[in-house]
Amino acid sequence: MKRILVLASGSGTLAESIFSADFSTEAAEVVALICDRSEAPVLQRAADHHIESYLIPMSEDRTHWNLELEKLIAALRPDLVVSAGFMRILPEAITTRFKIINSHPALLPLFPGAHAVRDALAAGVKETGTTIHWVDAGVDTGEIIAQERLEVLASDDESSLHERIKIIERGLIVATIRRLLPTLEP
Repeated sequence: MKRILVLASGSGTLAESIFSADFSTEAAEVVALICDRSEAPVLQRAADHHIESYLIPMSEDRTHWNLELEKLIAALRPDLVVSAGFMRILPEAITTRFKIINSHPALLPLFPGAHAVRDALAAGVKETGTTIHWVDAGVDTGEIIAQERLEVLASDDESSLHERIKIIERGLIVATIRRLLPTLEP
């Protein structure tokens, strides 16, 4: 059975789509969630799906936090790590050791970083979307795996556009995981 590990920091709507997916056809399962914020609603979502959660709050000593995170990921033995709204840049020691994908609410390489939806609106683009990419030590610079486009409507503001992106993002992340699982070595 292939092991999927989810990293998440926030509300968990993207993680929920992964928790709810049935990966039995791919002989895989979500084995755990790692979160960095004790108040994050994603922890309850994981509990609702009987998925074990681990909390590693960010510490003042980033080197110590990085090592603690790397040690825990290694102990969980994932075949695939999925960053689903995990708002931390991972160090190279982690990104080169584990197979990690991330979902980003823009059509990379355009609009990397934490404010992609706001940046896309400010640039006046006619379309945006979501990207699933491999995680490297940069900020949204890893190899693109999949993208889905979405028209920007004249009525969109940051909140409405982001909500529309999240809808397609949830489907694309699950489809991409399904596509990748057979390619991963057991």
